[in-house]
Amino acid sequence: MDFSKLNDDEVVNIYPEVLKELKTRGIIKTNNLIGDLGEYLAIKTYSETPGLPKLQDAPASTKNIDAISTKGERYAIKSSSGTGTGVFASLPTEDDNKIYFEYLILVLFDKNYILQEIYELTWEQFKKLRVMKTPENKWNLPITNTVKKGAKKIK
Repeated sequence: MDFSKLNDDEVVNIYPEVLKELKTRGIIKTNNLIGDLGEYLAIKTYSETPGLPKLQDAPASTKNIDAISTKGERYAIKSSSGTGTGVFASLPTEDDNKIYFEYLILVLFDKNYILQEIYELTWEQFKKLRVMKTPENKWNLPITNTVKKGAKKIK
């Protein structure tokens, strides 16, 4: 499709139609395009790659996790096209010695939302590398070379 031939209103009106079609196909669930797309691609990659656990969506509104393996392991999935993840909104700011997920999957996109890399970190790795993001006072994970080198590269 040649977008340059469309007027401004026509181009703007394409976006909600694309979101609607992505929802119909089950690729996204909400209007959080990059977050939902990352979850979809992570689950698809894990489920289609020999040697990786088969993942399925966590039940809607489940705190802290986005997917569960067929063995019951809990996975948080964060997507980013920048230098860090969004915040982990439901994790406590103080360490309470609970494990909220076994693994964190990082799905990294370029600025054009093209999938670049997928990494996996354990809960312990996440705890060591997370930082408190202000002013939200919530944990997030900067995506640094240290994070990438310590993580398991999936794709």
